[in-house]
Amino acid sequence: MAWQTRMTQDLAQFITERDHFYMATANAAGRPYIQHRGGPKGFLKLLDEKTLGFADFAGNQQFVTLGHLSENDQAFLFLIDYPARQRVKIRGRARAVSDDPALARSLADPACRGRVERAILFEIGEWDANCPSHILPRWDAAALTPAFDRLEKRIRALEAQVRELGGDPGEFELPA
Repeated sequence: MAWQTRMTQDLAQFITERDHFYMATANAAGRPYIQHRGGPKGFLKLLDEKTLGFADFAGNQQFVTLGHLSENDQAFLFLIDYPARQRVKIRGRARAVSDDPALARSLADPACRGRVERAILFEIGEWDANCPSHILPRWDAAALTPAFDRLEKRIRALEAQVRELGGDPGEFELPA
């Protein structure tokens, strides 16, 4: 697939379903840096067809990304969906907006704890979705908990049946 410049419905949906991404920047001399950003699904917001935004919270006080963006606004977002083995790469330009507290608050999810310091806006230049090769599937607790709950319920029902038949389900326990 060639790099695309227009937002599609599939890209919009992919972005809003992510609970994390990686953001790469470089300073004026080209020294790279990558930072993980995470939050509830949808914390990376689509503001229009070319602009993404997220609230920047108080963090480790290193300010590497902010320093890079003050020298070089080129940035790169890497988004990955581990269960579906999909990834999207987005190249563009980013900027920190510190003088618009209303914008920063509008990008903050109420579920996120922490102090919002600024907004980061990302202007999409081009993007690409590429193959699932070498992406190992991973699932989060929200996806696994219902499955485990169903299994535990089934195990309890089967243990009750074993007892009704005069057996001891404990004799089949696996060693820890």
